[in-house]
Amino acid sequence: MDRERYASIRAYTNQAFISSREGRALRILSEYLEPKSRFEKFNIQDTIVFMGSARAPSMDVAEAELAAARAGSGNLKHAERRHRLARWYEDARELSHRLTEWSKQLKGRGRRFVICTGGGPGLMEAANRGAAEAKGINLGFNISIPMEQQDNPYISKNMGFEFHYFFMRKFWFAYLAKAIVFMPGGFGTLDELFEVLTLSQTRKLHKRLPIVLFGSEYWDRVLDMEAMADFGTISPEDLDLVYRTDSVDEAFDFLTRELTEFSLGMPGADL
Repeated sequence: MDRERYASIRAYTNQAFISSREGRALRILSEYLEPKSRFEKFNIQDTIVFMGSARAPSMDVAEAELAAARAGSGNLKHAERRHRLARWYEDARELSHRLTEWSKQLKGRGRRFVICTGGGPGLMEAANRGAAEAKGINLGFNISIPMEQQDNPYISKNMGFEFHYFFMRKFWFAYLAKAIVFMPGGFGTLDELFEVLTLSQTRKLHKRLPIVLFGSEYWDRVLDMEAMADFGTISPEDLDLVYRTDSVDEAFDFLTRELTEFSLGMPGADL
């Protein structure tokens, strides 16, 4: 008998197969089932999602960079641009902090309206940081990409997720969300915004989903929805799908009012 015969291997331990084209369906399914099992284990019922640029620094970092650039060390234009973004970092941090404190006071079982972000640096970090500073559990849905996207240190223990597939990551964003705050951001933020707007416009979301566009100076230049309505590519009532503001107070009041009226007493979420 040949002592060098091929050794049998269980299919689910065969990493070459799992990583192959044929194993793709299993990889996709795992990005549904593994997060689902953790949400159930930690009794996560729904979320408030924060989207925004990975490139925004905190104000103290931005001010130090600006001071150094003005002193001749560094690129002044770049430092000024970063300083401009930093105000939204502090706004996201404060709004997340206040929403977390509000949600922790709600009665009932389960963790409601947990802060959730894309898990990376910048404005995502700001929202996770605000929730952590309010001593609230918070989630980070990271994505495997070549640049910028590393877990920020404020995500709660066991609540960091890393997705390979963008569509599975976006599924969990939309499925759990009871409200979404869009801070200024780049292509990824716009992709997520239009995904949610399309789901809302086409009634694929069977829930009320308040959407905040925070930072009018940015959004008024980047997203002219009034022009879309004027040209007839969207309906005038589609403008009501978003709430624009520059105020943490206004955003907080709007979100807590909407969540209290339409989501409290209605655990879970459905697309």
